[in-house]
Amino acid sequence: MYKNILVAVALDHDRDSNEALNIAKALGEADAKITALHVMEEVPSYVAQYLPEGQLESNVHELEARLKSELSGRNGIEVAVVAGHAGHTIVDWAAHHDIDCIVIASHRPGLQDYFLGSTAARVVRHAPCAVHVHR
Repeated sequence: MYKNILVAVALDHDRDSNEALNIAKALGEADAKITALHVMEEVPSYVAQYLPEGQLESNVHELEARLKSELSGRNGIEVAVVAGHAGHTIVDWAAHHDIDCIVIASHRPGLQDYFLGSTAARVVRHAPCAVHVHR
């Protein structure tokens, strides 16, 4: 079983994260650390320069609060929100935080996914640990 599990949560999709968290709980040891991570798409620098000062930090805090609110009934789950490209950021975050299992949702692939690759596919290909993909 796993001791340090990362659950990738996409707040911008209409997917319920409870199933992924239940899977993480089932895969983890009794005292496993579970972290719910949302990756906020990074704002290009040419756009960021026109945003009010502190706007990006405000967005991160707002998303953290939303994620905590959605997970309010679950004890012991840590919350993290970071900016970046979802596939790369999840893999990097896992590597830097000694994650031993990533739980990530996947949708049925569309034509664009065959050319570009979905976030789940990128995580599976590059993760430094086990990955559990669920639909």
